[in-house]
Amino acid sequence: MPNWHEILYEIQKAGGAHDLIRRKYLAQLNEKTKRNVIIYYSGWLQKPNQRGTELNDADKNGLMTVINRLDRSKGLDLLLHTPGGETAATESFVDYLRSMFGTDIRAMVPQIALSAGTMIACACKEIIMGKQSSLGPIDPIYLGVPAHGVVKEFKRAYEEINADPAKVYVWQPILAKYKPTLIGECERAIEWANEMVKEWLLTGMLKGRSKAEQIADKIIKELTEQALIKSHARHLSSEKCKSIGLKINNLEKDNELQDAVLSVHHSCIHTLAATAAYKIIENHDGIAFIQIAQRMAVQS
Repeated sequence: MPNWHEILYEIQKAGGAHDLIRRKYLAQLNEKTKRNVIIYYSGWLQKPNQRGTELNDADKNGLMTVINRLDRSKGLDLLLHTPGGETAATESFVDYLRSMFGTDIRAMVPQIALSAGTMIACACKEIIMGKQSSLGPIDPIYLGVPAHGVVKEFKRAYEEINADPAKVYVWQPILAKYKPTLIGECERAIEWANEMVKEWLLTGMLKGRSKAEQIADKIIKELTEQALIKSHARHLSSEKCKSIGLKINNLEKDNELQDAVLSVHHSCIHTLAATAAYKIIENHDGIAFIQIAQRMAVQS
């Protein structure tokens, strides 16, 4: 397998042809798996101030573009690299994928799929992760803030003020930043996300499994309450994900598959780092929906 530096050298030698190199490795992954391959890659790490790196409704256009003309009977391997995004867009994303491929979808996470990315992975029949890979809590983001964090902060305020009424003066400026209905809206967002993930688990990777309902409840609890004890941004390893009940296959089991997946990953990261692209949705045939950051010229 060519490593990160070797792929960078290959791109530079080809004259900066990031698309050509990336598509070469996508085709090689398809040759290995004999399944459809789609990458969903966000450049939030490379372009932290760029709007639109999160999962949103505009991504549906990308999915429609890359799924068109694929032989859907071959299933789908979906490579995910995302910080997450909107709950409604995530539901629509999964519903569309399942309408195209049923539940014959494998999630491959070469590095990170957090929040809504983890929710999508849970909707697949299995998740392929390496030792370097991470999923995260499925805490929905509401109005730009983690919903669980808002609920937890309100509960803490209630408990502290109830125990010591003088604390109201400490909490008043903190709570003033929230609108009156926010706590209820956050609670509904959490309930909605949990219900979606449970349904996807029961109709996907847990279907036919003994005690599936209990396992699904445990997974959701671990991906919400337990994982969020530390941080919304907490990274959960493949071993941790396996221990809570998710169906995880180790990327290291198959050296050829590992080489193919990581070559695609490195190629995508180079593209996002060295070009104006901030989101790539692409299939193994080279059909792509790439969102480009607009550069404004400023006259001096």
